[in-house]
Parts: sequence; structure tokens; C-alpha cells
Amino acid sequence: MSSRASCRVLNLSRSVYFYKPDGKRDLPVIEAIGRFAEKYPRYGFPKIFQKIRKSGNPWNHKRVHRIYCQLGLNLKRKGKQRLPSRNPMPLSIPGQMNQSWSVDFMSDSLVDGRTFRTFNVLDDFNRQALGIEVDTNLPAARIIRVLDQIASWRGYPKQIRMDNGPEFISLAMAEWTESHRIHLEFIKPGKPTQNSFVERFNRTFREEILNYYIFKDLKEVRELTEDWLREYNTERPHESLQNRTPIEYLQQTAGISNNPWP
Repeated sequence: MSSRASCRVLNLSRSVYFYKPDGKRDLPVIEAIGRFAEKYPRYGFPKIFQKIRKSGNPWNHKRVHRIYCQLGLNLKRKGKQRLPSRNPMPLSIPGQMNQSWSVDFMSDSLVDGRTFRTFNVLDDFNRQALGIEVDTNLPAARIIRVLDQIASWRGYPKQIRMDNGPEFISLAMAEWTESHRIHLEFIKPGKPTQNSFVERFNRTFREEILNYYIFKDLKEVRELTEDWLREYNTERPHESLQNRTPIEYLQQTAGISNNPWP
């Protein structure tokens, strides 16, 4: 059968049958897409297409999108990490020291604009601040080292209450807590009230140190924090502790005669 008869049977236009795409036809589109993608690397297709149209090119979005995908410029979507369901026990005051610790991160900046973080550790029993680690980066390995240092003079806790930060849900943290038989009590995402003890401590630390001073360097942050930490534990009365300091409350309720502070 001839091509004319075949096209008639298939109801196909002969011009479509004999059409051969010209690879050079898409070169202007490729050059335009490449130019804007290099200049705006975080722009997705909609913004790239708008920049192309505003530059005076008449190509429709279907053609531009086809070539955009052929060039492999699609921005990959970052999948949302799915956490297991969190059902923490209701917040309560522990009956003894090291029964439950609360931990959390805070952040602030130096006078030169550099950001630093603090890792705060609190004993829920007597609201004693066991430590505040300060640095620009605090990965999981550093957090574990800080907790080991505190445990060397305080002892290991039975559980630690925390949020779902990447340092806390890491494999290294899970292995460390399993080796020391520590239960991790994760709060629900977006529910900081479930970690109220350390959140209340963070507010005091923010008001009296982070917001009160302008820091030149990390050394100054650490020195001021260390002095304030000692004052917080040994001199500052707490209404929740019947206006006793955390150390006084621990000595009177736990029957500890010496000063349980390094």
C-alpha cells in the first residue's frame, strides 16, 4: 500500500507522516533555559518560564517544559521525614534526682553576625541546670560527650525528655541510650509545652544572658554562661521549690550533705 493510501486509511495527515524534527529548532529554547537556570539555580520551572516570557520569547509553556525536563533541570523535592507517633507520659515532677532530665537547644548570634547554639541540660527533680554547652556546631557526637561528662559526676538518668531534633533522633544517640539503659521520652512535634521544665529554664537564660549581653566571641559567651549557671543553681530562689535554690532543695529533700555540684 502506498503512503498516500495508508495515511488515508489511518486518517493521518501526510505532512505529519513525513515530518522530521529538526534538532536545531530547540537550540534557542535550550540556551534560554540554560542561561536563566545558571543565573537562578534555585528557581523552579514556573519562575524560569516567566523569566523567558518576560525576555520577549513567544514559546508556550508546554514546549519549554518539555525541553526543561529533557535537560534534567527539575528540582528534586526533599521528602519529609516521617517520625513515629509520639505519646509521651504526662509531665510530672520526679521523686528523686536523675529520674528524668530535660534537654533542649537554643540559638543566638555574636556581634559579627555568626550564629552559635547552646545545649541545655536540666534535672526535672530540683530544676538544677546540669550544663550548658556553647558552640557554633553541636552534632550528636558532641551531645553524647557532654552527657557523659555530666554523668561522670552526677550519674546517668533513667530517662531524658527531648524534642525531635536531628541530633536526638540520630542512630548514635539511640545506641548511646541503649548502652546506658536510658529511656528517651520524645515530645510530640510542635508541642514544646510537653517539655515545660527546660522551656521555662530557656526563658530565664534568654532574658538574663542571651538577650542581656552583646557577645564579642564564644569565649565571652562561655564565661558569662558559666558564672550565671553557678548563680542559678546556688543563689537564685525558685518559687516552685518553695523559694529554695536547686542545690538547697536537693540537699534538704535527698539528704545530701555535701555540695552536689562540680
